[in-house]
Amino acid sequence: MINNILTGDRPTGNLHLGHYVGSLKRRVELQNNSNYDNLLIMIADAQALTDNADNPKKVRDNVLEVMLDYLSIGLDPKKVTFFIQSGVSALPELTMYYMNLVSLSRLLRNPTVKSEIKLRGFDDGNKGIPVGFANYPISQAADITAFKANIVPVGDDQLPMVEQTREIVKSFNNTYEDVLIMPNAVLPENELCYRLPGIDGNAKMSKSLGNCIYLKDTTEEVKSKVFKMYTDPTHIKIDDPGHVEGNMVFTYLDVFCNDKHFEKYLPEYKNLDELKNHYQRGGLGDSKIKKFLFEVIEELLTPFRERRKYYEERITEVIGFLENGTKKANEIANITLIDVKKAMKINYFDNDDFLNEQVNKYNN
Repeated sequence: MINNILTGDRPTGNLHLGHYVGSLKRRVELQNNSNYDNLLIMIADAQALTDNADNPKKVRDNVLEVMLDYLSIGLDPKKVTFFIQSGVSALPELTMYYMNLVSLSRLLRNPTVKSEIKLRGFDDGNKGIPVGFANYPISQAADITAFKANIVPVGDDQLPMVEQTREIVKSFNNTYEDVLIMPNAVLPENELCYRLPGIDGNAKMSKSLGNCIYLKDTTEEVKSKVFKMYTDPTHIKIDDPGHVEGNMVFTYLDVFCNDKHFEKYLPEYKNLDELKNHYQRGGLGDSKIKKFLFEVIEELLTPFRERRKYYEERITEVIGFLENGTKKANEIANITLIDVKKAMKINYFDNDDFLNEQVNKYNN
């Protein structure tokens, strides 16, 4: 069985720890697993424009920032095809054909679309919902099916999008011919990674909310953010019993730390359970656990910074990765487009069928 993997991100800002645990980490694991045929990672600039049409420079300026984030975490251009969405001409054409298979009401019922519409204020009665934004799930279906992706690593907020793609695949194959591949979403193994909360305790780490730790943050920036993290407002004195539920420091420790971190940075505790028990019974200050978390995150981010610096000094080479990958992505997507048009019987001049049908029609 052919395994094609597609995933990607919108270039609206640098990637953060939420992206890393939600999808990026899995991508590195997948690239190091030989059980796939193509691993394609898309910088979704066209989708980013659906809610940044008034600020295209923001999107353009972040294309290379996102690419550098990819390279910094260890994604390898020898194993991965990186490409820019707007550079693949088959995608908008596929989107147009799929639009006829989905109703507007179905698009607006999509939970991800509904939440993003509210987040961006499109429902306030003044702005209105851009057609391109409402069309987002269909565009994403074009991305997935163009590359015959059957594996799509996502965070849980993207599950409705993959489900919408599955509906479109089923509808197309039933209406025309069985040419589109059914995709399957792949979630992080750790449920805590589905949607990493922001450092302020908000339900999601988000660039728009300003509550992120970015993969490119300096040591000083990481330390400042960790020490500002939301903990337990009732834990006023060190001797006060503390709560670990809803405490962002412990939430992040659940995600990022392991027993080896304790051996290295906090040897008086064997594991996280011992640390939690001490905090809950009192006698452990927030500053100590924040210092420990800082060291854990700093250990993770240090090699990312080093790789990013390496590629920043070779930016022409980085652009070459994207240019070559976009050419390859075009080749793959064009094959799918040919198959789709053939299934729809709108490939009028690719063979003699259309000519023969019309000749017979008018001669008889």
